[in-house]
Amino acid sequence: MGAFHAGHLALFEAARTENDVVVVSLFVNPAQFGEGEDLDRYPRDEERDARLAEEAGVDILFAPSAQELYPNGYSTWVDVGELGQRLEGEFRPGHFRGVATVCLKLFNIVRPTRAYFGQKDAQQATVVKQLVNDLNLDLEIRVVPTVRDEDGLALSSRNAYLSAEQRESALALPRALATKDVARARELLGGLEVDYVEEANFNGQRVLAAAVRVGKTRLIDNVILEGELA
Repeated sequence: MGAFHAGHLALFEAARTENDVVVVSLFVNPAQFGEGEDLDRYPRDEERDARLAEEAGVDILFAPSAQELYPNGYSTWVDVGELGQRLEGEFRPGHFRGVATVCLKLFNIVRPTRAYFGQKDAQQATVVKQLVNDLNLDLEIRVVPTVRDEDGLALSSRNAYLSAEQRESALALPRALATKDVARARELLGGLEVDYVEEANFNGQRVLAAAVRVGKTRLIDNVILEGELA
């Protein structure tokens, strides 16, 4: 969704090493934002993103408008079932409907051989894998390890919202997950507003996942307990 950082660049690099042509989508998808979320203030800098993509060897930057993907009268949506209703889906109703729908549209437009997603959004990656499997799409989903700053915080475009003091508070999230223990993680997150801290099984990959709010900023992260990256 733009505001590219080193996590996105890791996806570009992985794609560059395995493919002849690399297409990167740049689209802040309104369908995956709920009421009262940060759609209007989500970080946007298309000129910078285009420069970073070019420097990373991206061949095509596909940056459609919302009107192009959701023209007047648009009414078709992808329901991903139970997988999209727990954890992130519980706290962001309709989120994965928007994710699955835009991914299917992008896949149909670009017709990629492989598509790359980050482990930080583990549930999202699993939703997309299930979408590909259930709808018999002819592509592979690759998952790239989470990229973190030196202090351990997972890179996210929303990190730009954090003040220095809030960022220090946010470091409780990676420290808690590093314990790989639900009870201990909950203890370490006691000073933050916590949406969830749970062990989850995403189609065979067990993770310890959490979502917290630091001020008005919502952050998610996870660590793998068992299973491999796709």
